[in-house]
Amino acid sequence: MTEFLAITKEIHAILKEWEPRLESLPVETITERKNSQERTIKMILGHLIDSTSNNIHRIVHLQYQTSPLTFPNYATFGNNDRWIEIQNYQDEDWQQMIQLWKYSTLHFCHVINNVNDDKLENEWIAGPGRNITLRTMIIFYLDHLKLHLAEISKLL
Repeated sequence: MTEFLAITKEIHAILKEWEPRLESLPVETITERKNSQERTIKMILGHLIDSTSNNIHRIVHLQYQTSPLTFPNYATFGNNDRWIEIQNYQDEDWQQMIQLWKYSTLHFCHVINNVNDDKLENEWIAGPGRNITLRTMIIFYLDHLKLHLAEISKLL
């Protein structure tokens, strides 16, 4: 699968840039500064961990289950905030969070580079009247990652 090599190359570059940047942040910065959604930097990184995990699961399911796939959209109706709260990212060890984000994102890259080409048009039901193809979901992930890293940048 070569279709997503440019995406994974860019994600690898982002990880290389952001890992040391995140590691150098003081505790006050990651725990006290909040964005417009009232999320701290720790909460935003936790959301990225959740997003990566959920996307990996969708990608796997979309390759062996019937399309369109019914699979929970953890972001619907603010549920992603529930995920952040339930997992208590605010009190998670920062260095472990960074490593979890890094390695789960690297695994995401591995997974997308091994997607079955014949399954790329399979659809996930993201909401009422909103189906998303596996291909589109993979492509959108990079924009989602950049969006939340830009939020972190604004808080620095």
